[in-house]
Amino acid sequence: MARLILRGGRPLFGQVAASGSKNSAEAILCAAALADEECVIEGVPLEASVLAIIMLLRGLGALVYWDAGGRVHVNGSSINSYRAPLYWAKKERGSFYAAGLLLAKLGKVRTPMPGGCNIGARPVDFHLDGFRKLGARVVVENKMVLAEARKLTGARIYVGRSSVGATINLMLAASMAEGQTVLENAAKEPEIVDTATFMNKMGACIEGAGTNVIRITGVPRLKGTYHQVIPDRIEAGTFLTVAAIAGGDVLVTNTKAAHLAQPVEKLREAGFQLEIDSDSIRIKGERRPLPCMICTARYPGFATDLQSPFTSLMALADGRSVIRETIFPDRWMWIDELRRMGAEVELIEDTAVIKGVPKLHGAEVTATDLRAGAALVAAALGAKGETIINNAEVLNRGYEGLTSKLAALGAGIVRYEVDEPLADEMKWELEKVVSPDMEINMGMDMGLTAGVNMGANVDGMVSEEPGAADAAADPEG
Repeated sequence: MARLILRGGRPLFGQVAASGSKNSAEAILCAAALADEECVIEGVPLEASVLAIIMLLRGLGALVYWDAGGRVHVNGSSINSYRAPLYWAKKERGSFYAAGLLLAKLGKVRTPMPGGCNIGARPVDFHLDGFRKLGARVVVENKMVLAEARKLTGARIYVGRSSVGATINLMLAASMAEGQTVLENAAKEPEIVDTATFMNKMGACIEGAGTNVIRITGVPRLKGTYHQVIPDRIEAGTFLTVAAIAGGDVLVTNTKAAHLAQPVEKLREAGFQLEIDSDSIRIKGERRPLPCMICTARYPGFATDLQSPFTSLMALADGRSVIRETIFPDRWMWIDELRRMGAEVELIEDTAVIKGVPKLHGAEVTATDLRAGAALVAAALGAKGETIINNAEVLNRGYEGLTSKLAALGAGIVRYEVDEPLADEMKWELEKVVSPDMEINMGMDMGLTAGVNMGANVDGMVSEEPGAADAAADPEG
C-alpha cells in the first residue's frame, strides 16, 4: 500500500520526459515472444504492469531481462508451457495477450480472465469470438479460458467496439496462421500501429494498422529484431493537465503531438498557451481555465484515459463544463473523492455536469483506479492546503517515476510505503529480471520496496510519518 501527501499552490517549472508507452510495451513484449530469436526493446517503462507481463512470460519459459542500458531482451524460443501463471496473469489486463501468443506459438492456451482497473465491463468475448473464427476451440469455465487449435486459419473478423485489446490479440494469433486474416472495425490507436510496426520488423505481414481494416497474412516464422517503444501519450497528456491546473511553465518532452490532437485542442479551448515541436509540447498555466464540452471516443477521439485528469481541470473552470464518458461509464466511481476537495459535480448517467469553483481544498481521498489516481494528484497540486491520497500504489501501473518527475518540477509531493509482504515479493521478482549494473531507483516510485520515499521536502508535512524527517534530507530516497 502507498500514500501520497501533496501540498498545492506551487507552480511547476521545468522539463519532464514522458516514458515509453505502457500499453505499447505490454503488447510488444508478448509479440516479441512469438520469435525463436532475441528481440531487444528500448523505451519499456519500469512500471508494475510491465513487470507483471515480464514475469508472466518468464513463467511460460521465455528468457526476459532488462540490461544495464534499460533495454528489455526477450527470447521466446524456450517457451514450453501453455498454462499462464495464475498470479501474474490475473494482475493486469494486458496479461490476456498471452492467449494470442500461445495460440500462435503452441496451438494451446490456458489462462484466467484478466485483471486491471475496475472501470466497468471489459469483456473478452471479442477476443474469444475471433479465436474461434481462426479455428480454435474455446471453452470458458470457472473464469478460466482454455483454447486449442491444431491449425489456425485466416478469417474475416469483425472487432466489436473497436476493442484495442482484441485487435492486438488477434494480430498476435493471426500472425502465423495459414492464409489471410481481415480485421474489420479494428482499433486505430497509436499503440496498434506501434505493435504492427514491431511485428513487421519481425517478419510479419500486417497492413492497414491505424485504419479500421487490418489485413494479416500469416508467415511460417518470426525473427528477432530491435524496436523503440513510442512515447506514452496518456502520461504526456497527464503532465500537460497537471501543469494547467498547478500553473507555471512546463515542457513535456519525448511526446508526439499528433497522438494528442484532441487533448491539445481542448487545452487550447480552455485558454492555455501551447507551443508544439516535433517531439515536445510546452504549456503555460497562467489563468483559470475556460469551461469545455468533452465526449470520450475511440481514437482519434478524446481518450477515455485522460477524461479523469481533465475532469479535475474543469472542476476549476470559470463556468459550466459537460463531460460525457462513452467508453467506460464506471470511470465516474471516483467522483465523490473529487467532491471531497470541493468540486461541484452532478452525474447524470454517463455524463458529468461540472460547475467550476475558484479553488479546490485539500482533503483525504482514495484513488479508485489508475487514472483516477492521476486526476487526484492533478487536483491536489492545484488545491489549497494538504491532500492525502490513499491507495496510491495504483499509480504504479501506468506512471514511471511519477513522484520524482513531479518533484523535479517543484511539486510538493511525498510518497510513503507501507511495509508489506507483497512489496518485498515484487522487489525480489524485479531483481531477477533487472541487470545488477542497471542504474535505476528500485524504490518507492514503483511501490516495490518498503520504507519512505520523498519526492520533495514539503513544509509542514514531513513530520507526520515515522522516519520522514530523515528521508527529507535525502531527496534521492
